[in-house]
Amino acid sequence: MPDTPLPEEQVRFVARLGAAMGAANYPVTLVRQMLERVSSNYGARNDFIALPNHVQVVGHAGGSGSIVKAAHLDRDLRFDQMFPLAPLIADAMAGRVSPARGEARLDAVLDKKPPRRAWASVLGYAVQSVGFALLLEPTPLNVLVAGGLGVVVGLFWTTGQRVPGLAPLVPVLSAFVVTAVCIIGARELGMDHVGLRALIPPLAMFLPGAAITLAVIELTARDVISGSSRLIAGFVQIAQLAFGILIASQMLQTDDTQLTSDAINKIGPWAPWLGVAVYSAGVMLFLAPPRSFLPWLLLITYLGYSAQYLGDLLLGSYVSGFCGGVVLTFAALAMTRLRGSPPAITMILPGFWLLVPGSMGLIGITELFGADGDSALPATLISMVSVSLGMQAGLVLWQLVRQRSRPASAFRS
Repeated sequence: MPDTPLPEEQVRFVARLGAAMGAANYPVTLVRQMLERVSSNYGARNDFIALPNHVQVVGHAGGSGSIVKAAHLDRDLRFDQMFPLAPLIADAMAGRVSPARGEARLDAVLDKKPPRRAWASVLGYAVQSVGFALLLEPTPLNVLVAGGLGVVVGLFWTTGQRVPGLAPLVPVLSAFVVTAVCIIGARELGMDHVGLRALIPPLAMFLPGAAITLAVIELTARDVISGSSRLIAGFVQIAQLAFGILIASQMLQTDDTQLTSDAINKIGPWAPWLGVAVYSAGVMLFLAPPRSFLPWLLLITYLGYSAQYLGDLLLGSYVSGFCGGVVLTFAALAMTRLRGSPPAITMILPGFWLLVPGSMGLIGITELFGADGDSALPATLISMVSVSLGMQAGLVLWQLVRQRSRPASAFRS
């Protein structure tokens, strides 16, 4: 370690690093662990307040004096920024970086420019939407529509990134346009219904599965304030999507009986398995991780989807999400022990988005306004919580395995 850092310097760095972790969708529980560990490494006794979008650190400077530093970020970190952030967190927790050097590295992470141009992100999102279409409702028409509407939603998203005031309206606007195009197209083609599953692929980025999962993890860890706020935010985002769908349906005078959630596969049983690869290719373009991430991405997405598929066959649709979450989390954490592996969170997030835990919620909230409303809400809650509990179970299972293997691996640090 370098020379002992000044109290103000270390308090500021710890607060800023905690805020960056919150912006990268780390659970508040892990943020607090980092705050405690890093402060201990600096020989400091600090008090903390950690929330999803705000971190405050109170450092004791000796005597009756204290130093208070608060930090927050206005936006979530991009996926590509998580790759350099994770090693910085590890180095700070291991005491391998001074506050001054740590802040310099953190500034480099926050100032990192997007590695892809806007058009590449739009194209990547269209490819990702095609992958979701192959997974959810593989028909030639749905795949074509998902690609086209993926371009439209991708354009909305990139515009919202450049015009911050427009960003909160993008989910509603996207849901409205996607629904309107699908309804008008179905009428022009003489179809008597619009599949709700056809609406999900272009809207997948707005499904709040990550927020719901973090909420469940934090609530079970007794972080009630953080968990409750994330849970409310997740349901508000679902309501935004449902509002856009419902407004388009009412304006075009579509009866709720014309909106169905039945799964249709006109391509073949192999289509969803191809969809996993297409989705992974879209992630590489849209989220712009390093090229070396592709093999790991393919491995983790196929493991998660395989577990979900087998869980559905053996145990039923609701438990399938739990199975996928367990395998996804355990595999991602286990792979971090391999040389050259990416950070666990960068493998968990894309694999988790593939499970589409929010899709059932979107369908359920929409059906609440129709004849199936009495059964849609329980289905919505169960499907979301299923994946969340699966991920938490995977984390617990990994911790148990590590405890049992620690004596044997103590000489490999």
